Amino acid sequence: MNDITRTRVAIIGAGPAGLLLSHLLANAGIDSVVIDQRTRAEIESTIRAGILEQGTVEVLSQSGASERVLVDGQRHDGIELRFSGEGHRIDFAETVGRGVWLYPQHEALKDLIATRLAAGQDLRFGVTADRVEGAETDRPTVHATDAEGRPFAIEAEFVVGADGSRSVARAVVTGSSTGGYFREYPFAWFGILCEAPPSARELIYSNSPNGFALISQRSATVQRMYLQCDPNLDPNSMSEREIWDALQASVDGHELIEGPIFQRDVLRFRSFVAHQLLRGRVALIGDAAHTVPPTGAKGMNLAVADVVLLDQALRALLLEGDSRAIDAFPEVALRRIWKAQHFSWWMTSMLHVGPDASDFDRLRQVGELRSVVESEAGRTYLAEAYTGWPLASL
Repeated sequence: MNDITRTRVAIIGAGPAGLLLSHLLANAGIDSVVIDQRTRAEIESTIRAGILEQGTVEVLSQSGASERVLVDGQRHDGIELRFSGEGHRIDFAETVGRGVWLYPQHEALKDLIATRLAAGQDLRFGVTADRVEGAETDRPTVHATDAEGRPFAIEAEFVVGADGSRSVARAVVTGSSTGGYFREYPFAWFGILCEAPPSARELIYSNSPNGFALISQRSATVQRMYLQCDPNLDPNSMSEREIWDALQASVDGHELIEGPIFQRDVLRFRSFVAHQLLRGRVALIGDAAHTVPPTGAKGMNLAVADVVLLDQALRALLLEGDSRAIDAFPEVALRRIWKAQHFSWWMTSMLHVGPDASDFDRLRQVGELRSVVESEAGRTYLAEAYTGWPLASL
């Protein structure tokens, strides 16, 4: 192959993890090439939720990756847990002195792309990574195909797989494209976007005999709401009236402001952690390394935590020739990953009604919710985990 690009770090994936890593590395004078098989328009127009932990917001704002997050993002200092016809506010500011920001992921991606391109980042859209070779060498290589179908290679001192749940890099790290610990849940979320003012000041997580509902927000005029559903539900099988009736019933006494529904989809629930995060000079971060159910709002935040650690490790390796931090990266990253997996599983199991739930299961679930909202320790644990544990250092 004659077409070879050489760089210090090759990053597969222009999602939050890959773009933020390239930004932090550039701040240290480490150049990188970022590739993604999607177009810029596809990346920026794919609407995704965005509850950002305080640590995530601090990394984005203090590193210069995003100024808008503090301007357009909405700070929330609590959430409401709703069950048995009553709402119970978990006050983050009071219990742990921290908060979260409502800032959709696609808006963060717009900021990151604009920041990187303005800085001269070698960012290539429409490029498909075919395979990674040479993980155990000091010059691993990404073999790829550009938007015109031409093959080329990126030779680097380190390769990072930030290429999502269908990661190409995962195969060279774990030995298999699916190598990892996996759980699939027996329910999903039926999500809608609607034209309406907010139905609540903060997010509502509701447990009812009808199942789970999440009342979220997007802006002053657009709202995002979710209903627990069967994973195989056809999102077009329900009328607008049926959707609103189901949502109103699921929040059990909290009146929602209704409006025209202009988008609907079904979001499946999966938990995954790769068997390995590092092999030689290839590492996995973000969804390539792990996925979590959305209930705990951990997806993008966990990716940012990975990036903070890997940035530290690569600075030590590439600027000082010190490999101790990169060797420690998997163990330190996995501590947070498994804590986040547990918190996401716990929130999911506490709030959703299983398809085979008995009366005992339902009453025990209400008892668990009461144990949380009526206990200072319970409220504090939820607030601490939801707003994010301190970002670790290597």
